[in-house]
Amino acid sequence: MSHQLLVADVLARVEEVRETTVELRRDLHAHPELGWHEVRTTELLVRRLRDAGLSPRVLPTGTGLICDIGSGDSCVALRADIDALPVPDGVEAPWRSTSEGVAHACGHDIHTAGLVGAALVLAGMARDGQLDRRVRLIFQPAEEVMPGGALGVIAAGGLDGVRRIYGVHCDPRLQVGQIGLRVGALTAAADRILVRLSGPGGHTSRPHLTGDLVYALATLVTELPAALSRRVDPRAGMSLVWGRITSGSAANAIPSRGEAEGTLRCLDVNAWRQAADLIPKLANQLVAPYGIQVDTEVTHGVPPVMNDPTAIDVLRSAAQQTLGTGAISPTDQSLGGEDFAWYLEHVPGAMARLGVRPPTLDTTGDLHTPGFDPSEESISLATTLLTSAALLD
Repeated sequence: MSHQLLVADVLARVEEVRETTVELRRDLHAHPELGWHEVRTTELLVRRLRDAGLSPRVLPTGTGLICDIGSGDSCVALRADIDALPVPDGVEAPWRSTSEGVAHACGHDIHTAGLVGAALVLAGMARDGQLDRRVRLIFQPAEEVMPGGALGVIAAGGLDGVRRIYGVHCDPRLQVGQIGLRVGALTAAADRILVRLSGPGGHTSRPHLTGDLVYALATLVTELPAALSRRVDPRAGMSLVWGRITSGSAANAIPSRGEAEGTLRCLDVNAWRQAADLIPKLANQLVAPYGIQVDTEVTHGVPPVMNDPTAIDVLRSAAQQTLGTGAISPTDQSLGGEDFAWYLEHVPGAMARLGVRPPTLDTTGDLHTPGFDPSEESISLATTLLTSAALLD
């Protein structure tokens, strides 16, 4: 088959599965599941892939799966993440989340439906004798859980025989139809920081006779990010932002315990690796004057996603030949974390940003917010890009 006919065939096959992938996405969106609990999601994906004549293998953890199409000694891998977030669904639609306080607020339902579309297209090509290679599909659990479900996939042999790996991630800043590509660092390193303070507690009328834990906690959450900015090279782009602060239950009682929890993000790998020792040291120094005990827990999350130049060339070629040159957009490195980075520690590959903002809107809501509402047109674009990358690599 000539190159022009191959591209036309892919586009025609993607169109044939469009309604199926949109229906699947709506099903997934209505029934979101948190990391390591994606039981229904996994069962649904297994049924869809088996119906297409494929043989998916559920991961040892019980959720997520791997499925090979075609044959060959080595293969190209395509990955989608399947878990949701503990965020309420604020989008009014017939397929809104039926799980209270849980939603696909990061677009993993889009990623998953797009990869199922690629599975259906590639399976059809294999049946018709038009697939001359092996392609591995990875439906990964627990991307939103540090340090990420990618490590479980790797431990289960998910990268055995893989020569390159590709993935996409929804980007609400890009209009649907746009594909964001970048060589090198695409995301940042990300860690979870948990600081626990403890003291004797006491009456608010006599703070001098106890340790004023709330004051110490307030000092910590305001001064620790500032101290980091003076102890780390500013070019590292290190940012500590708190997401939860808890302490006390009465206005006139100094509590004996308090916690602050947040994320540390960093553009530089070396600075990120130093943070595990630096943050506990600074936390102790900041609360020492108040007679409060501090315990700091740094949970290493993920390194930056480092896109391989060759893999980006493949994605660029795939986008140009199927979506048009105008579909390609440059994209900046973000402070977001993404456990796709763990795969790239073992094999080369790349992640593309998938435009999901409807052309009629200035915004579609940011990632990880209840109002995130991606255009479903992006599903077929994800299918097209991932399928084409697998065929062109």
